[in-house]
Amino acid sequence: MSRNVVSELAPNGTLRAGINMANGLLVTGSTAAGAPTGVAPDMAQEIADRLGVAVAYVPFASPSEVAEAAGRDAWDIALIAAEPARAESMVFSAAYVEIEATYLVSESASFRAAEDVDRPGMRIAVSAGTAYDLYLTRSLKHAELQRTKGQAGAVDLFVTGKLDALAGLRPALKRQVEELPGTRILEGRFTAVQQAIGTKPANRAAAAFLQEFVAEAKASGLVARLIERHGVAGRLQIASGD
Repeated sequence: MSRNVVSELAPNGTLRAGINMANGLLVTGSTAAGAPTGVAPDMAQEIADRLGVAVAYVPFASPSEVAEAAGRDAWDIALIAAEPARAESMVFSAAYVEIEATYLVSESASFRAAEDVDRPGMRIAVSAGTAYDLYLTRSLKHAELQRTKGQAGAVDLFVTGKLDALAGLRPALKRQVEELPGTRILEGRFTAVQQAIGTKPANRAAAAFLQEFVAEAKASGLVARLIERHGVAGRLQIASGD
């Protein structure tokens, strides 16, 4: 292990890991002491073990809050979705898992596939600051995004505002379609949200280490074992590529 990696990521002997508590697939529970448990916390623990240091979880209520904290020296690594907008303040490893994002619509809607939604006059409810919000912001040509805080808020906006579509991660939408009679999930996806590990751009040695760590974690079966351990098989997919 390069001394530069340890000095960049844990100069005081503790690796501070920024955790997005809003992602119920990556954070699936907590210990008696209140520490988060799940695939993302376990990935952070594994990195700390490789470095030979302790881990301290730094919880955030949303991914946008994790990203916004990049300039405040609040964490040493951040486990959130890699997005070009976020890459301005951090450097990301390759993705270790990915989650499909698509739309929930009324059963009476005329469109069947995710790609059909980007039409003039279409209004889409979305949780502000999520990776799929950022993706849609730069990708949609015609449809209008209406943002609110959190997925629960987006569901409420979709229902009360009688919007045309609700954007979200497919596993969450599967739960929501059961709670909203007269709705369905569109075929296909508009993107796959890729969960990665970020660090500060100045941490060049650490960035190379994290890239190697993710590649080894996927190849060795570590990511697959964590997915099984935390009961999210079929909802989290191991990310393709390096």
